Amino acid sequence: MLTVTQAESIILDLIQPIQTTETVDLEVANGRILATSITSELDFPYWDNSAMDGYAVKYEDVKNATASQPINLTIVEDIPAGYQPTQTIQPGETARIFTGAIIPLGADTIVMQEDTQREGNQVQILSPPNQPQAFVRKKGSFYQAGKPLLKPGILITPPDLAVLATAQCTKITVYRRPRVAIFSTGDELVTPHQPLQPGQIIDSNQYALAAFVASLGAIPIKLGIVPDDPDKLKQTISQAITTADIVLSTGGVSVGEYDYVEQILSELGATIHIESVAVKPGKPLTVAKFNHNDHNNCVYFGIPGNPVSALVSCWRFVQPALSKLSGLSNNWQPQFITAQTDQELRSGGTRETYLWGKLKIESGKYKFNLAGGIHNSANLINLAQTNALAIVPIGTTSIPPGENVQIMMVDGRVR
Repeated sequence: MLTVTQAESIILDLIQPIQTTETVDLEVANGRILATSITSELDFPYWDNSAMDGYAVKYEDVKNATASQPINLTIVEDIPAGYQPTQTIQPGETARIFTGAIIPLGADTIVMQEDTQREGNQVQILSPPNQPQAFVRKKGSFYQAGKPLLKPGILITPPDLAVLATAQCTKITVYRRPRVAIFSTGDELVTPHQPLQPGQIIDSNQYALAAFVASLGAIPIKLGIVPDDPDKLKQTISQAITTADIVLSTGGVSVGEYDYVEQILSELGATIHIESVAVKPGKPLTVAKFNHNDHNNCVYFGIPGNPVSALVSCWRFVQPALSKLSGLSNNWQPQFITAQTDQELRSGGTRETYLWGKLKIESGKYKFNLAGGIHNSANLINLAQTNALAIVPIGTTSIPPGENVQIMMVDGRVR
C-alpha cells in the first residue's frame, strides 16, 4: 500500500490544469478562477480626494492656529463628492469639502470639521493637522495605472470583485469549470425516492459527492446508479470518461466477487497508478488515467462505497486534484492546523487514520471534539456537521485527551 503522502503526490502529478478559458460578466465571476493578469488604465484613487468632512486649506495658512488664536479663512466653494471644483484656493481662502470629494487646486491639506467653527462664509481654524497633506488621499497612492492588479490562478472572491469593478473590468477571462462525472455501483442501491426493500441501501453518495464537487466550483454530472453488470458498468465508464475531466465512482473497487472497475479500466486503455492506500477509512482507492485525446486526459477515481470512506477519500485526495485541475496556481492541498483533542483518539496504528468531528475555538485555542457514536465507515449519521478530521499517524494507537493533534480542515469554517 502507498502512504497518504505518496498517493497525493502521484495524483497531483497526473493532473494537468485546464487551459480552456471563457469570458464571463463581472456579476457572475465570484468563485471562478482568473485566467489572465488584470491591469487597469485608471489610477486609484482616481484623483486627489478628501478622507474627511472638513475644509481644504493651504497648510501654510493654518499651521500656527490655536483655539485661543484661531485663523480665519474665507469659504469660496462647497465641494460635495462627485463635484468638480471650479475655484483655485488662494492664500486666506478655503473650500468646504466632504469625504471622497476632489481636492481643489491650491489646497494641500484637510482640516477636520471638528477642529473648526463656521460663521457664514467665514470659518475659524481652531487646531491644524500635525503636517501638510493630512487627510488627503493622493491620486494613484493605492494603485498606479498599468501595474499588475490581480494575478492569474486566483480564486475570485468578493474583495476581488470590488477591485475588478473599481478597475472597470466588466468582462473577466476565467478558466472553464472542471466537469466531474459521478456514479454509484451496486445491485443493492436505490434512490431516496424509491420504496426501501429488505437488503437494499439508499444511495447517499450521489448527493454528498455532487455537493462536494459543486463546493469546489466544478460541475457535477450525476450518472446515477449502475448495477453489478460488467457490460452496463463498461458502458457508463465509457460515457463518463468522454464527457468529464474527472470521474468519481463509488463501490466496485474492493476485492469482492462483483468488483469489476479495475478490469474494465484496463480494457478501456487506462493506466492504473494507485490501487490502495494505507489510510483509514478509504484503503481501497483506484486512481487511473486515460492519456489519449478521445478521453481528454481524464483521471478516474474509484473510491469506496461506504459513505464515510467516500467523503474522506474526496476530502483528502480528490480535493487537491480538483484544485489543481481548476487552474488554481497554488494551495492545492487541504488546510492542516494543530488543535487540542477533547477526547482520546484511537487507531490500529497500521494506517493513517482520520477521525471525524468538529473544530471549535475556546479561549483563543483550537479544540477538536470527536463525533459521538461509532466511528465506522458505514456510519454516516455522526458525520453530520463535520468540519474537520483528526489525523492519527501510522505507528500511533492512542492520542490522550488534552494532547495536540494534526487536524485537516474540511469546510474551512470553525463552529
